[in-house]
Amino acid sequence: MTPSIVSREEWLDARKSLLARERAMTHELDALRAQRRQLPWVRLDKTYIFDGPNGEKSLGDLFEGRSQLAVYHFMLTPGSDHICSGCSFIADHIDAARQHFEQADLSFAAISRVPVEQIQAVKTRLGWTFPWLSSARNSFNFDFAVSFTPEDREAGRAIYNYGTVIRNSPDMFGTSIFAKDETGDIFHTYSTYHRGNELQIGAFNWLDLTPKGRNETDTMSWVRLHDEY
Repeated sequence: MTPSIVSREEWLDARKSLLARERAMTHELDALRAQRRQLPWVRLDKTYIFDGPNGEKSLGDLFEGRSQLAVYHFMLTPGSDHICSGCSFIADHIDAARQHFEQADLSFAAISRVPVEQIQAVKTRLGWTFPWLSSARNSFNFDFAVSFTPEDREAGRAIYNYGTVIRNSPDMFGTSIFAKDETGDIFHTYSTYHRGNELQIGAFNWLDLTPKGRNETDTMSWVRLHDEY
């Protein structure tokens, strides 16, 4: 796109007009976030046990003494050595962010369905330090709608992102939020999938300020594992 070249005064008029929209959007986002915080909770009736590099951990253990837990459902499929570049793009932001949000009563863990040895290999290769555990021996991924049995995919029962029927992919990605009360009960408070995960991608926020924006020929077309650039 060829930009319009104008005087400083004309630019300032256009910028102020855009600022009015930005401010309105900021207030709308504040209202949306408040509505998100008011969602009802669901008490979990299962005890999930995950495999980590130092042995088994329950979902409750992942809170690490805090009252809130964010789980990133990292898309790794058993029997495949493919590493999702989109999930890795999100994961590149996590360690920098969690050194701050852990001070605000939020813990973090990534969960994948592959064996813990495969998780550790990816984690070591890409230099991440966040907790990352395996759900290979429980139903966590299936219960939170990021993994799907062949039977459900064949029958059209594999529902992702609250309405999309998945036919081909056995695993998808997403973020789920949990809370723990004073008695130790755990509650599911929120999940988001697909483009809802863009909230975690700080690099996009920088690109969105620029004339070229995200500079994509297709969604995330230039994104690679960071050691492949």
